[in-house]
Amino acid sequence: MKGTTMLDDLDFSILSFLQKDGRMSFTVMAENLKVSVGTIRTRFNKLIEDGTINILGRVDPDKVGFHSYAHIAICVRPAALKENVVENIVNKPEVSFLAGTSGDYDLEVDVMCRDNDHLVEFVNGISQIEGVYQTKTTIYFKVYKYAQPDLNLLKK
Repeated sequence: MKGTTMLDDLDFSILSFLQKDGRMSFTVMAENLKVSVGTIRTRFNKLIEDGTINILGRVDPDKVGFHSYAHIAICVRPAALKENVVENIVNKPEVSFLAGTSGDYDLEVDVMCRDNDHLVEFVNGISQIEGVYQTKTTIYFKVYKYAQPDLNLLKK
């Protein structure tokens, strides 16, 4: 992960526009922000280069065939094997989120699977990884919100 980049109000404005419409033209942003198209292009390229943003097509998982979403909490024993477990899980295509946590479990992972059979197969597979002591799976019946962070929360 790259370090935090110093962003100013113009950067945040560009990011906010892109969150609303990732295909918004530099011209439209420049007109709204009262700066030149070149300024928007330069700032955009800097945000790409430093890893603040990346360009991707965000799909609705349900509409393309992922009908089983789940959250899996993982307990690792011994704790020294946590990085081994992470390395075995992080690149699995079903994984949409993976984090180290405090509390009863060491890792939490969100997955998107085709169906419940696929989910069972996934959970059984990670249960076989050396160091995975226990898992707790919570199935999401319906996702009501799936969003990017609200950048306005960072304003003082």
